Amino acid sequence: MNKIKNVFLAGVVALMPILVSAQFNNLSKLQAAERIITNLYVDSVDENKIVEEAIVAMLKTLDPHSLYSDAEETKELTTPLDGSFSGIGIQFNMLDDTLRVIQTVVGGPSEKVGLLPGDRILTANDSTISGAKRKNSSVLNILRGPKGTPVNVTVLRRGVKEPIQFRIIRDDIPIESVLAAYMVSPEVGYISISNFAENTPKELKTAMTQLKKQGMKHLILDLEDNGGGYMNSAVEMAEEFLSKDDMIVSTRSPRTTGTTEYRSTRSGMMPDGRLVVMVNQYSASASEILSGAIQDHDRGVIVGRRTFGKGLVQRPIPFPDGSMIRLTVARYYTPSGRTIQKPYNRDEIDDYRMDIYHRFKAGEFTSADSVHFDQSQKVTTLKNGRTIYGGGGIMPDVFVPIDTTLVTPFYRDIVAKGILNRFVMNYVDENRKELTSKYKNEDSFVNQFVVTPQMIDAVKEMAINDSIKVEEKQVETSKKALEANIKGLIGRDLFVNGTYSRIVNPLDPIFVEAVAVITDPERYNEILKKQSK
Repeated sequence: MNKIKNVFLAGVVALMPILVSAQFNNLSKLQAAERIITNLYVDSVDENKIVEEAIVAMLKTLDPHSLYSDAEETKELTTPLDGSFSGIGIQFNMLDDTLRVIQTVVGGPSEKVGLLPGDRILTANDSTISGAKRKNSSVLNILRGPKGTPVNVTVLRRGVKEPIQFRIIRDDIPIESVLAAYMVSPEVGYISISNFAENTPKELKTAMTQLKKQGMKHLILDLEDNGGGYMNSAVEMAEEFLSKDDMIVSTRSPRTTGTTEYRSTRSGMMPDGRLVVMVNQYSASASEILSGAIQDHDRGVIVGRRTFGKGLVQRPIPFPDGSMIRLTVARYYTPSGRTIQKPYNRDEIDDYRMDIYHRFKAGEFTSADSVHFDQSQKVTTLKNGRTIYGGGGIMPDVFVPIDTTLVTPFYRDIVAKGILNRFVMNYVDENRKELTSKYKNEDSFVNQFVVTPQMIDAVKEMAINDSIKVEEKQVETSKKALEANIKGLIGRDLFVNGTYSRIVNPLDPIFVEAVAVITDPERYNEILKKQSK
């Protein structure tokens, strides 16, 4: 009994300097609470976990986008936006617990030593990869590392009896956010962007330069499913389509810097020519900054569905252990002065995160009439005086309803269970030599390759083996989606990521409408027409 009493008293004594301090404040209170729990709680306590959960709880009282991430989560969040990482330079997939190389980065470390698409990596340094039931994140941790360090890999190659040993020196590997760039017609280019990373403005300029050499005069910019990234990247990219001194975005933070304006510092690469921006309900943040600036200046036509509605600016605040707080420090406003942030209640953050689902249930994805804006948020565009709204994302100039006619339970299940990917990887693995011999370039593959009934039958057989119910009516309904995705995935494996977009885009109703608008000058101009007063 005395021993327990002594332990208790020791814990209290340790807290006394804080508890009796004349400077006792909220910070001291938090420190005292942490020490009380650590020293006096009946069971052992993970001190780091207590502190992290306290930070998470504090941020949860603020807004939906102020967040804490531990060191591992922070790395996963920031790596796609940093522009590069150090690794061996391969695209891979884990299939049947085996790492299969899909592509090697051109000029990257793996290509230099002779690693080939289709190779299976069995081991890397002292780690077994094949058969180890590893997740992609676990494999990445093995293959990535400091620039200049070696990775010794053992590779199994089709047609070679014995495993091959490679010594690969890690190097900086660029992360590309321009997913596709190609000519839709002799004068219309298409560029798809996945996020707004550090190097994205440079990638955009490179893609536009290449397309201009091919005759591009007008552009479709695809921001569908683009969740954003760095605001400065969005500002730089908007400059390419605006004139010098045009407002792009402003941020307001009464507690810190007040109002800061971001204007175009130059005339961009494409200040004229028809421009269509594709967006949907997952286009957010920096995507809304760019599309908002284009719409406000009447510079182009926005096509798709209402965007996510994130108008809060986060500042990353890193800690020495690699963790980070992303704290909301300002709100941003489009050139017309509208805020894009949708309403939220601090006490109902979980409901906020369900907003996309609520919008779907309300019929917003199928009918523009289901979208309702606060009339007090009504403003007009800066050049032509068209009516637009703030307070809940960017409403497109041309609404496109979601199309689910090709999606059946059969199709949904084979995608969810990875059957399409598995079929394609096996197909390319078994036929790579014949495919590369027959299709010398991307154009020949896109124009000539045909998905055969036998390939569809093979997918159905794999589905049956994976306990998926196969109904011929559903297969027939989803046939176009099946064929396009199989062909697109094979093309991506043989050539580049953009090959997939070239093949699958014609099934996207937003893309189809974007092409219809941009290739019809009369309709395009009518949409942007100055409103009579």
